[in-house]
Amino acid sequence: MTGVAACEGGGLSSAAIAITTDEAVTDALNDRKADVRWLSCTASFGDDQDDQDAAATVDCQGETGSGKEITVTGEVTHAINGACVRGNLTAKVDGKQVFRVDGLGNCDGSSPPRVNQPTQSGGDGPRPTVTVTVTTTVWCDQYPSCRPVEGK
Repeated sequence: MTGVAACEGGGLSSAAIAITTDEAVTDALNDRKADVRWLSCTASFGDDQDDQDAAATVDCQGETGSGKEITVTGEVTHAINGACVRGNLTAKVDGKQVFRVDGLGNCDGSSPPRVNQPTQSGGDGPRPTVTVTVTTTVWCDQYPSCRPVEGK
């Protein structure tokens, strides 16, 4: 899985929305036995990125395991990075509508923020990690030339 945490205008980036939409749509199509071979989504905010009520326009293209064309179009108004999208999405396989939804993914627990609004960073965000490097000198009794050289 891929995670994206970049921002445009203080909210989720178009890349983060595209990736989250891709994952949510792939799961939803596979739940409906569509057998997604691949899916690629793009998202954009258009000209007015400062509008906090702006929706991201999404467009996805893909293919099923049997070679049928997948298209997904619509708008995402709310998103939780990697978890869910809300808006208006229509998915078609081989030209036939598979679903038209106003939300996909796991949106439980909180209302997702609007896509162009800043996300709040709480105490549960990423934390620094500590790396410890241990150096050990190994003495090689069988190979005298392996011993440390004088002065080192």
